[in-house]
Amino acid sequence: MILSRSSLLITSLTGLIIFGITFVTSASVYVAVDLTGDPFYFAKREIIFIFLGVLAILILVNIPTNLYHKYDWVFLLMSLALLIALFIPGIGKVVNGSLRWIDLGFFNLQPSELVKLALILYIAGYSVRRTTELSTLIGFIRPMMILSLLSLLILLQPDLGSTVIICSLVLIMLFFAGISFSQFLFLISVLGFLAYIAIIYTPFRLARLVSFRDPFAPEFELSSGWQLSNALIGIGRGDLFGIGLGNSIQKNLYLPEPHTDFIFAIILEETGIIGGFLLMLLFILLITSIVQISFDALRQNRLFQGYVCFGIGSLLSIQSIFNIGVNIGLLPTKGLTLPFISYGGASLIIFMLMMGIVFRVDFENRNLD
Repeated sequence: MILSRSSLLITSLTGLIIFGITFVTSASVYVAVDLTGDPFYFAKREIIFIFLGVLAILILVNIPTNLYHKYDWVFLLMSLALLIALFIPGIGKVVNGSLRWIDLGFFNLQPSELVKLALILYIAGYSVRRTTELSTLIGFIRPMMILSLLSLLILLQPDLGSTVIICSLVLIMLFFAGISFSQFLFLISVLGFLAYIAIIYTPFRLARLVSFRDPFAPEFELSSGWQLSNALIGIGRGDLFGIGLGNSIQKNLYLPEPHTDFIFAIILEETGIIGGFLLMLLFILLITSIVQISFDALRQNRLFQGYVCFGIGSLLSIQSIFNIGVNIGLLPTKGLTLPFISYGGASLIIFMLMMGIVFRVDFENRNLD
């Protein structure tokens, strides 16, 4: 029996959430004991974040998507205000040298996560309102000016990883919506040049890039190559079937951020290539379902809804590929979470909000058929 799109969406999302809480619990034990004395500190918080995320889905599935189209600019202004608020003394919180969080007491809000959702809604709305102008110079420049402002504020935190993600997201959405191939190539060239400048003139980013080529080299192994070398050791130890759930050695304070940025390495160490393949299969099923819902909306001439779902599917693809690529040594080390899997309240809740919108679009699609 072939599952319906809704069933496939729910099944794959549920699978990812189960994967996430299982490995946040496993990967965070030693870190939690070291920081708080409670081995299940992060696991307990993650369960609360999941509950809040499910509640967000239940709320958003009852909100008509036309409201997002009408007020997409409000979400953009909110995210811009939060990015600016980071730099106001007493509001922004510095962690590991980066000014990326606003302390709300129970959890830290990361404005760059909200920017991703705001940009998806705004670019989708702009592409519908300015369909005939997208291939013109003025229609092309307007969203680029907004993207440039948001990117600058995120780079100042500093956070090159999130900047690369949102630029890639906007580029893909605009190309899907109708910008010309020459505009697409021009954007890739400009963004590539700016990324080169951001790396080459920042010593710690350049060190990460250089060490990425050989993290085990003596000059890098105990510095910029430490994370990647320990991730690769864990992955190698996992082999095909892994060393068993909970048995990771690298999570015992060898691999930094084992429950966040490098959780995929712990998954491969404990469950092997088989576990990693199963996780990637769940992502493929989820993203495929979202893209199919996007095409359903487009066939019904519901362009905004189609673009939004395509943007959400694209974001999940980009961020998952980046995180997995970093963990297995295909990309230079950057601090990016694995959606639904890594520990983090802001990231998880924002992605659950996105899923609430996808479920609503699917509901509207089926009721219009």
